[in-house]
Order: sequence, then structure tokens, then C-alpha cells
Amino acid sequence: MNFLSQPLQSLPEPDWRQLQEIPIVDNGDPLVPLGLVPSPLRVYPAYFHLGVPGALTECYVRRSVLSRLQQAAMLLPAGVELVVLDGWRPYRVQQYLYDTLVDALSRQFPGEDEHSLQTRARHFVAPPSQNETAPSPHLTGGAVDVCLCDGAGQLLNMGTGFDDISPWSYTAAFEAVVRPGAEEAEIIENRRLLHSCMIRAGFTNLPSEWWHYDYGNQSWAWYSKAPQALFGVAQQQSLAERWRAQVASG
Repeated sequence: MNFLSQPLQSLPEPDWRQLQEIPIVDNGDPLVPLGLVPSPLRVYPAYFHLGVPGALTECYVRRSVLSRLQQAAMLLPAGVELVVLDGWRPYRVQQYLYDTLVDALSRQFPGEDEHSLQTRARHFVAPPSQNETAPSPHLTGGAVDVCLCDGAGQLLNMGTGFDDISPWSYTAAFEAVVRPGAEEAEIIENRRLLHSCMIRAGFTNLPSEWWHYDYGNQSWAWYSKAPQALFGVAQQQSLAERWRAQVASG
């Protein structure tokens, strides 16, 4: 067994309160677009294609995250490619995703109070936060959602779709299958492959989402045991904002 097929451990989710107390010293790494990046990366802005209000037509990440994505892609075997589905999110998109999930959960569990619904939602969508000391992971530019495809652009079978909220979305869920059939064995290997390459490139994984990986933010610091996070809230300036700043400084 090589490093690309290491069994996945079932890790606990972080203590979110303690995670949000990890200090942040932003290193100033800028957001960069992925659309101009050549192979070996593929980019498919999933939320734009799903019609999410405010979703971007491009995927952005911090520059050092891009470097690590390229490293991960180069570790994949021939015929398998890394697909980036989402990176940095505007606050509006994070708010929409969270509110939509909480609403769906409230319909499914009408007797639960707001705190219980928010706890359920937290497994799959972080509460929207632009707090400088505790930002939502995707608002930092350090969180990425990824999957795998073949050379023809067909997504590999990962067991669930992106953003699925079932227990099978937990990264190590299929490792618990006692006698996996052919399809389950394929899913296990695909998840191991994605996980191994991303971890080797310096990312950490959120255990409840096989597609979610972090570098530089508080989630990454928690799982990598780093003393501080490298990324706080990232902002993408509009042209008008850039011009105003230039005029003010000139």
C-alpha cells in the first residue's frame, strides 16, 4: 500500500469555541484567481452554476493555497485530475448557504430550538462571520472545496455529491463498511486518493466533509497544531474601491 491509499481515520470535529480562540496573524497573502491557472488544475465554480445568489463566476484562493493545490494535483496518478469547486466566498454567499440549510433543517425537525438547528447546520456550513478574530473559513481564502475527475472531465464517484449533508459525507464514513462491494471499494479508494494528496500538500481536512480542505486559517491551525493562523478575513476590492484608495493616497 502506497501513500495514496492510506486508510482514513475517523477524526472528531473541532471544539469550535477553542478553535476560534486561535490567534490570527495575517501574512498578507493576496487572493488570486484560478481561471488563468493551467493544468493540472480544473476549476468549476459550483455555486455559480447552482445559481446561488452572489456566487462568483471565478474561484479565488490565497496565493500560497494555489501553490499547494498545484502540488496536490501533481501527486495524482495519470488520468486523474483535481477539480476546485469553491474557494474564497463573499459574506453574502456564506449567509445564504447557512440560512438555506438552517431553514431546511427547521422543516425536517420542527420541534427543535434554534440552538439545536444551528448545531446541526454547523457540521456542514459555518455560521457567517466577518469577525477579525473568528472568521468563517471560506471568508479567509484558506478553505477550498475539491473533488476528482478523469481526463475527460467526468467526476469520480466519491460516494455523495458535493455539499451533501448525509452521514456518508463524513470523510471516513465508507471506511466503516465491513464488506465493501465493488462500488464502495471504488469510493473508498477515491476518497483516500484525494485525502492523501491534499494532506501531503499541507492541507487539513474537515472530518464532516470529504471535499473540504484548509490551509492557513484557524481550522488548519487546529488540526495541524500550529500556534497561530496565517489568514484572517480576506477582501476582494472592487474597481471603485481601488480607485478611491489610490486617489486618497495620491
